[in-house]
Amino acid sequence: MSTTTWVALSLMLLAILTMPVYAIATRRRPIDPDVARRPTTFILGTWVRDWLMWMIGPVERRFVAWKLSPDLFNYIGGAFGFFAGFAYANNELALGGWLILFGGLSDIFDGRIARARGIGSNYGEFLDSMLDRFAEMFAFLGIALYFEPTWWAMSATVLASGGSMMVSYARAKGEAVGVDCRGGVMQRAERLVVLAIASLLDTPVTTALGWIPGVILLSAVTLIGLGAMGTAVYRTIYICKALRRMEVEAAAKAASERSFSLSSN
Repeated sequence: MSTTTWVALSLMLLAILTMPVYAIATRRRPIDPDVARRPTTFILGTWVRDWLMWMIGPVERRFVAWKLSPDLFNYIGGAFGFFAGFAYANNELALGGWLILFGGLSDIFDGRIARARGIGSNYGEFLDSMLDRFAEMFAFLGIALYFEPTWWAMSATVLASGGSMMVSYARAKGEAVGVDCRGGVMQRAERLVVLAIASLLDTPVTTALGWIPGVILLSAVTLIGLGAMGTAVYRTIYICKALRRMEVEAAAKAASERSFSLSSN
């Protein structure tokens, strides 16, 4: 195994070893407010999310004390996505996985720093959302190049990339028409975690078992594609039903007001 892979596995083991410490140290601590207000999935539950916030807490507080701009982390996250795609295209799966993880952490820091400093804005939210999409696009483009010329693997990557964009678009368009829908099993955080872990484990697992290199990554990409498309379909149905219900309620209210006006006359 390469040095990058050994470092990746060592750091993953170290992170896992912090979990018992977290469980003991936070027995009487309330759940992080950001974690409490966000929906959970079977992949990333409340406990795992709160553990991560506990892990990065000291670094986050230092960044806030230094008054670092949230925009800095937006740009860093976009850069990590770009270089992750470059790593995948050059067969550096473990490096790509680490860059995906660091990009995800940058995405967490930008929002939390903005809220901690009280400088959140529509500009920052828009920039964050757009750079997240660019980062994902670059990463999946690199993965598609890694799988070239295997058409079914490239097709799975296109499905994952397109599904990821549809998940985000459904939420954004829903919010634009007055419906907030954040549910689903393969949201951005879940996609990043699945993709990063598969990238870090692919080389050591396939080497140890004698499998074809890339099969772990391909399985993860396929899972992301199916889960993201399922989430996009779920959000589409949910938002359509909510909009139809709102229209019916508005029509009933208008009819009731007309009826009251006529009876008054």
